[in-house]
Amino acid sequence: MSLNPVEDSNSIHINSNLASLDFSSLFIKHISKYYTSSYNELVFLCIGTDRSTGDALGPLVGHKLERPLSRHDHIYVYGTLAEPVHAKNLQEYINLINKTCKNPFIIAIDACLGRVDRVGCITIGEGPLTPGAGVNKRLPSVGNLHIMGIVNLGGYMEYMILQNTRLQLVMKMADAIAEGIKFSIWKINKEKLLS
Repeated sequence: MSLNPVEDSNSIHINSNLASLDFSSLFIKHISKYYTSSYNELVFLCIGTDRSTGDALGPLVGHKLERPLSRHDHIYVYGTLAEPVHAKNLQEYINLINKTCKNPFIIAIDACLGRVDRVGCITIGEGPLTPGAGVNKRLPSVGNLHIMGIVNLGGYMEYMILQNTRLQLVMKMADAIAEGIKFSIWKINKEKLLS
Protein backbone atom coordinates (compact mmCIF):
# COMPACT_ATOMS: atom_id res chain seq x y z
CA MET A 1 0.00 0.00 0.00
CA SER A 2 1.57 3.22 -1.20
CA LEU A 3 1.21 6.93 -0.63
CA ASN A 4 -1.41 8.93 -2.51
CA PRO A 5 -0.20 9.70 -6.05
CA VAL A 6 0.10 13.22 -7.40
CA GLU A 7 -3.11 14.47 -8.95
CA ASP A 8 -2.87 15.06 -12.68
CA SER A 9 -4.52 14.19 -15.96
CA ASN A 10 -3.00 10.70 -15.76
CA SER A 11 -5.90 9.24 -13.82
CA ILE A 12 -9.31 7.75 -14.48
CA HIS A 13 -12.22 6.99 -12.20
CA ILE A 14 -13.67 3.49 -12.06
CA ASN A 15 -17.24 4.79 -12.15
CA SER A 16 -16.71 5.90 -15.74
CA ASN A 17 -18.73 3.78 -18.18
CA LEU A 18 -15.56 3.24 -20.19
CA ALA A 19 -13.08 2.82 -17.33
CA SER A 20 -11.16 -0.05 -18.98
CA LEU A 21 -10.86 1.80 -22.29
CA ASP A 22 -9.94 5.06 -20.57
CA PHE A 23 -7.27 3.20 -18.60
CA SER A 24 -6.04 1.50 -21.78
CA SER A 25 -5.59 4.87 -23.49
CA LEU A 26 -3.53 6.18 -20.56
CA PHE A 27 -1.51 2.97 -20.41
CA ILE A 28 -0.70 3.03 -24.15
CA LYS A 29 0.31 6.70 -23.89
CA HIS A 30 2.79 5.91 -21.11
CA ILE A 31 4.12 2.68 -22.63
CA SER A 32 4.67 4.40 -25.98
CA LYS A 33 6.61 7.18 -24.26
CA TYR A 34 8.71 5.27 -21.72
CA TYR A 35 9.03 1.65 -22.89
CA THR A 36 11.78 2.16 -25.44
CA SER A 37 13.80 -0.35 -27.48
CA SER A 38 16.54 -0.17 -24.84
CA TYR A 39 14.42 -2.51 -22.67
CA ASN A 40 14.21 -6.23 -23.42
CA GLU A 41 11.39 -7.44 -21.19
CA LEU A 42 8.17 -6.10 -19.70
CA VAL A 43 7.49 -7.02 -16.06
CA PHE A 44 4.27 -6.41 -14.14
CA LEU A 45 5.07 -6.39 -10.42
CA CYS A 46 1.72 -6.53 -8.60
CA ILE A 47 2.27 -5.65 -4.95
CA GLY A 48 -0.05 -6.36 -2.02
CA THR A 49 -1.58 -9.12 0.02
CA ASP A 50 -4.74 -11.19 -0.15
CA ARG A 51 -4.99 -10.97 3.66
CA SER A 52 -6.26 -7.38 3.56
CA THR A 53 -9.19 -6.36 1.35
CA GLY A 54 -7.81 -2.89 0.69
CA ASP A 55 -4.32 -4.14 -0.11
CA ALA A 56 -5.48 -6.95 -2.42
CA LEU A 57 -5.53 -4.79 -5.58
CA GLY A 58 -2.06 -5.87 -6.75
CA PRO A 59 -2.59 -9.64 -6.30
CA LEU A 60 -6.02 -9.43 -7.95
CA VAL A 61 -4.58 -7.65 -10.98
CA GLY A 62 -1.73 -10.18 -11.13
CA HIS A 63 -4.22 -13.06 -10.94
CA LYS A 64 -6.22 -11.58 -13.83
CA LEU A 65 -3.11 -10.95 -15.97
CA GLU A 66 -1.07 -14.08 -15.29
CA ARG A 67 -2.70 -16.50 -17.74
CA PRO A 68 -3.48 -14.11 -20.65
CA LEU A 69 -0.01 -12.51 -20.64
CA SER A 70 1.85 -15.83 -20.30
CA ARG A 71 1.29 -16.32 -24.05
CA HIS A 72 3.53 -13.37 -24.84
CA ASP A 73 7.30 -13.68 -25.06
CA HIS A 74 9.23 -11.27 -22.85
CA ILE A 75 6.22 -10.31 -20.67
CA TYR A 76 6.17 -11.52 -17.05
CA VAL A 77 3.75 -11.15 -14.14
CA TYR A 78 4.84 -11.35 -10.50
CA GLY A 79 2.42 -11.03 -7.58
CA THR A 80 -0.78 -13.06 -7.78
CA LEU A 81 -3.34 -14.39 -5.33
CA ALA A 82 -1.45 -17.69 -5.25
CA GLU A 83 1.98 -16.07 -4.88
CA PRO A 84 1.62 -12.49 -3.61
CA VAL A 85 4.48 -9.98 -3.52
CA HIS A 86 4.29 -8.17 -0.18
CA ALA A 87 6.41 -6.42 2.45
CA LYS A 88 8.21 -9.58 3.57
CA ASN A 89 9.29 -10.80 0.13
CA LEU A 90 9.41 -7.66 -2.05
CA GLN A 91 13.22 -7.43 -2.02
CA GLU A 92 13.49 -11.12 -2.95
CA TYR A 93 11.27 -10.54 -6.00
CA ILE A 94 13.21 -7.45 -7.03
CA ASN A 95 16.41 -9.52 -6.84
CA LEU A 96 14.78 -12.37 -8.81
CA ILE A 97 13.59 -10.01 -11.56
CA ASN A 98 17.01 -8.38 -11.85
CA LYS A 99 18.69 -11.81 -11.94
CA THR A 100 16.39 -13.54 -14.43
CA CYS A 101 15.31 -10.70 -16.72
CA LYS A 102 17.62 -8.89 -19.07
CA ASN A 103 17.15 -5.13 -18.76
CA PRO A 104 13.50 -5.29 -17.64
CA PHE A 105 10.98 -2.45 -17.78
CA ILE A 106 9.06 -2.84 -14.51
CA ILE A 107 5.48 -1.67 -14.07
CA ALA A 108 4.68 -1.63 -10.35
CA ILE A 109 1.01 -1.92 -9.37
CA ASP A 110 -0.25 -1.20 -5.85
CA ALA A 111 -3.17 0.11 -3.81
CA CYS A 112 -2.99 3.37 -1.90
CA LEU A 113 -5.02 5.56 0.42
CA GLY A 114 -5.93 9.14 -0.42
CA ARG A 115 -8.41 11.98 -0.12
CA VAL A 116 -12.09 11.11 -0.02
CA ASP A 117 -12.77 12.79 -3.40
CA ARG A 118 -10.03 10.66 -5.04
CA VAL A 119 -11.23 7.25 -3.81
CA GLY A 120 -11.91 5.13 -6.90
CA CYS A 121 -9.25 6.83 -9.04
CA ILE A 122 -6.53 4.87 -10.81
CA THR A 123 -3.35 6.75 -11.73
CA ILE A 124 -0.41 5.98 -13.98
CA GLY A 125 2.92 7.74 -13.69
CA GLU A 126 6.56 7.60 -14.63
CA GLY A 127 9.03 6.32 -12.09
CA PRO A 128 8.89 4.08 -9.04
CA LEU A 129 6.37 3.78 -6.29
CA THR A 130 7.22 3.24 -2.63
CA PRO A 131 5.18 0.32 -1.30
CA GLY A 132 4.23 0.44 2.36
CA ALA A 133 4.73 4.20 2.71
CA GLY A 134 1.04 4.70 3.49
CA VAL A 135 1.34 2.47 6.56
CA ASN A 136 4.81 3.72 7.60
CA LYS A 137 6.79 0.72 6.34
CA ARG A 138 10.20 1.27 4.77
CA LEU A 139 10.36 -0.81 1.62
CA PRO A 140 12.44 -0.38 -1.54
CA SER A 141 11.05 1.85 -4.27
CA VAL A 142 10.41 -0.06 -7.48
CA GLY A 143 9.23 0.47 -11.04
CA ASN A 144 9.97 2.37 -14.22
CA LEU A 145 6.25 3.08 -14.37
CA HIS A 146 3.67 2.83 -11.59
CA ILE A 147 -0.06 2.19 -11.46
CA MET A 148 -1.90 2.98 -8.22
CA GLY A 149 -5.51 2.60 -7.23
CA ILE A 150 -6.87 4.79 -4.42
CA VAL A 151 -8.96 2.29 -2.52
CA ASN A 152 -9.95 4.26 0.58
CA LEU A 153 -9.48 7.38 2.68
CA GLY A 154 -6.03 7.92 4.20
CA GLY A 155 -4.69 9.88 7.12
CA TYR A 156 -5.64 7.84 10.18
CA MET A 157 -5.87 4.21 11.32
CA GLU A 158 -4.51 2.99 7.97
CA TYR A 159 -4.43 -0.73 8.87
CA MET A 160 -8.06 -0.62 10.04
CA ILE A 161 -9.10 1.32 6.93
CA LEU A 162 -7.41 -1.25 4.66
CA GLN A 163 -9.09 -4.14 6.49
CA ASN A 164 -12.50 -2.48 6.08
CA THR A 165 -12.23 -1.46 2.43
CA ARG A 166 -15.06 -2.77 0.28
CA LEU A 167 -14.04 -5.70 -1.90
CA GLN A 168 -16.45 -4.54 -4.62
CA LEU A 169 -14.43 -1.34 -5.11
CA VAL A 170 -11.12 -3.21 -5.22
CA MET A 171 -12.51 -5.80 -7.68
CA LYS A 172 -13.87 -3.05 -9.93
CA MET A 173 -10.46 -1.38 -9.98
CA ALA A 174 -8.66 -4.68 -10.63
CA ASP A 175 -11.02 -5.42 -13.53
CA ALA A 176 -10.46 -1.98 -15.10
CA ILE A 177 -6.67 -2.24 -14.78
CA ALA A 178 -6.38 -5.85 -15.98
CA GLU A 179 -8.81 -5.44 -18.90
CA GLY A 180 -7.12 -2.18 -19.88
CA ILE A 181 -3.66 -3.78 -19.85
CA LYS A 182 -4.79 -6.87 -21.81
CA PHE A 183 -6.46 -4.71 -24.45
CA SER A 184 -3.40 -2.44 -24.65
CA ILE A 185 -1.00 -5.37 -25.16
CA TRP A 186 -3.28 -6.79 -27.86
CA LYS A 187 -3.53 -3.40 -29.61
CA ILE A 188 0.22 -2.72 -29.43
CA ASN A 189 1.03 -6.18 -30.83
CA LYS A 190 -1.54 -5.81 -33.60
CA GLU A 191 -0.18 -2.41 -34.65
CA LYS A 192 3.40 -3.74 -34.69
CA LEU A 193 2.30 -6.57 -36.98
CA LEU A 194 0.60 -4.12 -39.33
CA SER A 195 3.45 -1.57 -39.47
